[in-house]
Amino acid sequence: MRDSRPILTLAHSADADDVFMWWPITGMIDPAPPFRVVAPARIDTGRFAFRALPADIQELNLRAIDRADLEITAASFFAYPFVRSRYAITACGSSFGEGYGPKIVAPASCTMERLERGGARIAVPGRRTSAYCALCALLGPAGFTPVEVPFDRVIGTVVEGRADAGVVIHEAQLTFAQAGLTLLRDLGAWWTQRTGLPMPLGSNLVRRDLEATYGSGTLSEIVGTLRRSIDIALAHRAESLSYAGTFSPLKSPAELDRYVSMYVNRWTVDCRPEGVRAVEALLHSGREAGLCPAVEHVDVIGDGNG
Repeated sequence: MRDSRPILTLAHSADADDVFMWWPITGMIDPAPPFRVVAPARIDTGRFAFRALPADIQELNLRAIDRADLEITAASFFAYPFVRSRYAITACGSSFGEGYGPKIVAPASCTMERLERGGARIAVPGRRTSAYCALCALLGPAGFTPVEVPFDRVIGTVVEGRADAGVVIHEAQLTFAQAGLTLLRDLGAWWTQRTGLPMPLGSNLVRRDLEATYGSGTLSEIVGTLRRSIDIALAHRAESLSYAGTFSPLKSPAELDRYVSMYVNRWTVDCRPEGVRAVEALLHSGREAGLCPAVEHVDVIGDGNG
């Protein structure tokens, strides 16, 4: 029987931690092709149905900025100043690093001192990513030449010599050494040492106009469903990891579990209030560097229960 409920697209990064969180409400999908649902949603999602859309995070950033056509979407926290009139951050579903985060990696012949002298080519996963903002806060936006590539091409770009160093996100934070690269600086560790706050990376956004379309309280209702999805995913961890592994380059179950534990954490369940302060600090650093407009207030939508 055809589902007659409104369908909300839930776009997310095509990596293990996002996939881990959302299958209870979107169903499990085939990594190729991702429009094929291989197992239905696990829980009752109320008056809305949810459809998964995995994509590169920079693609989602730009889509939110340029089109704002997705009802719910992952986006880098650094993209928020450019989309805040149309999207709000949800209290759940975010990624924060607690003393760790995106990493600057390079061949052994390149040193951090070389990067600090300026002029290096650094592969980045997009200029609207939080990783790029942190890199600019460290080196200065004029201190390097960014080489923009999809996140899964950063390592290859460095290995092939088309960049002197690269900033890796997602699972590449655990696998860069296998490509012969060395760690120069953990941007998340640097950020926490500098600010005393977790490193804000990926946010989950909901489109503000859904409130007008479907009635007062709709955004909190949606966030409540998202929160239940995360709770169910965590409660069925083995099943969630098994499914997330189909989207991940990590072959070791222990590595996969480690990676998901890094980015599905207490901040994912609810980023308030310290996570919000961390986001404000990140956006302030971006504004100081001339990378984004000022944001006076970061508003976060909860589920109405806290």
